This record gives sequence, C-alpha cells and structure tokens, in this order.
Amino acid sequence: MDLEGILSDVGKNLRSSLIRELLKYASVPGSISFGGGVPDPNTFPRHELGEIAKEVIENEYPYTLQYNTTEGDDQLAIQMIKLLERVYGITGLGRDNLLFTTGSQQALDLIARVLLDKDSICFVEFPVYLGAASAFRMTFTNFETVPLQDDGMDVDYLEKKLDELDRQGKIKKVKFIYTVPNFHNPAGVTMSLEKRKRLIEVANKYDILIVEDDPYGLLRFEGEHLPSLYKLSGHDRVVLLNTFSKILTPGLRLGVIIGRADFVRKTTMAKQAADLCSPSLNQRMAARFLERYDLLEYLRPGVELYKKKKDVMIKSLEENFSDIKGTKWVNPQGGLFVWLTLPDGYDTMEMFEIAKEKKIYYIPGEAFTIDDGKSRSMRLSFCLPPEEKIIEGVKRLKEVVVEYGKKKGLM
Repeated sequence: MDLEGILSDVGKNLRSSLIRELLKYASVPGSISFGGGVPDPNTFPRHELGEIAKEVIENEYPYTLQYNTTEGDDQLAIQMIKLLERVYGITGLGRDNLLFTTGSQQALDLIARVLLDKDSICFVEFPVYLGAASAFRMTFTNFETVPLQDDGMDVDYLEKKLDELDRQGKIKKVKFIYTVPNFHNPAGVTMSLEKRKRLIEVANKYDILIVEDDPYGLLRFEGEHLPSLYKLSGHDRVVLLNTFSKILTPGLRLGVIIGRADFVRKTTMAKQAADLCSPSLNQRMAARFLERYDLLEYLRPGVELYKKKKDVMIKSLEENFSDIKGTKWVNPQGGLFVWLTLPDGYDTMEMFEIAKEKKIYYIPGEAFTIDDGKSRSMRLSFCLPPEEKIIEGVKRLKEVVVEYGKKKGLM
C-alpha cells in the first residue's frame, strides 16, 4: 500500500522533533548532555506522592480509577485557584475558567485547533519554543517572528509588523501573540515589567489575544517577581498556560489552560475529541499534594539546586569561552536554560557532528527557528547533570568549538 498516497495534508506535514532525535545520543556511555529540559529527579517528591497515590487509589478509587470529566478534577481546580491567587495575585477565577490538560503540549495543541487555520497568522518570539511551533505548524498557519532582546520581546518591532498588516487589511487574520515571558525557553531572558505593559497596550490597540506560557515562573533564582500578563490584563485579553511538569513532576503530565469561560469551553470541546479526559489518578494526586503541602516551601531546595548548577555553568562558560571573541551567553534569573551564541560563521547544527565524537550534547539553535534556518546559537540545559559533569561538559564544548572553528578557518 502506498502510504503517501493516503496521507492527509497534516500527515504529510508531520516531522519528528529535532530535540527528541538529538537526545537519542545522550544515552551513549560516557556522554554528557545539556540537551533536554529534564528536571533533576532528586527534586521529585517521590515519598509524598507515593503515600498519596496509595491512599487515593485505596480510598478514592471510584474517582481515581474511573473516567473523569473533560474539564478535569474539581478538587484540583479548587487548589489551583488558591495557588494562582497566592502566586500570581489572580482573583475572581471560577471553575469554568480552568481546563486541565495532558501536559502543556496538549494545551498548545488545543489552542491551535480552536484558533488557527491555513489562512491564520500567529506571532511568536524568535527564537521560538519548539513545542509551540510544532503544535501551531499542524494547522499550516503563517508565522510572524518577533526578535527577543535582553529584556524580552521587541515590542516596537511587533507593533510595526502589526501596523503593516493592518494597512494591508490582514489584521483580522492575526489570531494571537505567543510569548514565554519568564526565563524563556530557549533564550533564558525575562520580559521586563515595562514591556509587559507595552505588550498589553499593543494587543489592546489591535484587539489581539495574548497566549502567555509560564512553565518556569516559580523557578526564580534572583531578582523580583514580575506580575503575569494575565494579572496585568485579565482573562479577556490573555490566556495563561501553566504546568506541573517543572514544579512537581513531569510524569504526572498535568497542564492547565486559564482564560475566559467561553474560550475554555471551546478548548474543552476540542479536548473531548482528542482524549476524552486526562487521567483522574494523576489529577487527584496533584490535588492532595497541593492540599497538604506548601508548594512554594517544597520548591525552595530545588530552586537552590538549580541556581547552584546555573552558577557553575556560567562560571565554566566565563573560564572557557571568554577568550573567543564574539561569544556571548544569557545569564538567566531562573528557569532551566542558558542560551549560548558563537561568533559569526558558526553553524551549531553542523558542529553537532564533532560534539557527538566528543560525547557532549546540546540543542542547536536551528531547532528553535520557524524555517530551519542556520544558527550560531545553542541551548544548554543545566538542570539534569551534576555539577562536576557541567564543568567537564563545558570543557568538552570548548574543544568542539575550537575544532570546528579551525576546520572552518574561523580561528
């Protein structure tokens, strides 16, 4: 049978995640990976969750072992509303403002399903989070990219592009602006308060929705907490995406969409067709954990651990890369990633072949482009390797860069 002959346009357009493909090499013995944004397992509350799991399976089995509603666990919704008020200062939320999803990736997919089609335009930051780009690509949407600066999205550039589309009569085709304002994946930067307010002003001016993705907001190492776009604007302008993957455990596969009730209802309908419901057991376990433990206190040791690892990576970069003129990196205030940019002439995808030989792995910047364009940048994740491997890994990375540079006549 000719498979290509029966594939839909979506089926033909599918492509494997570059990150997933590259991370296959990370299992090679002796390798060091700065690849995936995989939390350190030592931060998982395995004992607490183990006790909760036993209890809710034995005592709440009519719920936890049964199908759930598409909207998700009401007990988790109660705890989530409390958490959002405590962490974000968001008040006035009701049950119909929340939809629990199977991780944030499903939330992105559902948003694409209900908002985008082949004639749509969506704005994303450059570099763009790969998971979002993959979800939005499924609808054959048209992308507009907005450069990132040290303090977040270039809002002036965004406004200029929107003005151009408005004059061309295309502004109604723009469905939303997607942003990761805190400790951006992959770029590591955080959007300033001034830019947050400006972004909302621009979105109001052109009547455009903002999709705010905040998986890392609670993983702040330094600096002051900044209000979310949702808090600054409210649910009529902003849809907020959150997840338990980085703050509790990714194995639960729990995300949440927070927004105005009619929009949440539409995404709920899309989820009904996708998977009926997310696992009842996982949601109730998260609900009981939030009910019994102070999440912010629980996170404190993990945040300190990530800060130490980040500091080790930054120090190692300073020691190894300061002599390579034109190299720069972002020192993030939180999150899991450092964005390293090499001098002109480098191609970090092509350079990956040398990295494989030296068993040091990173994610080339090309993975975070819309058009698979060449990139001299790379994403380095510091969350999983122990400190001694971070030091050794940066040394190996320097060897890779030097070897590639000499091979290409760049050094």
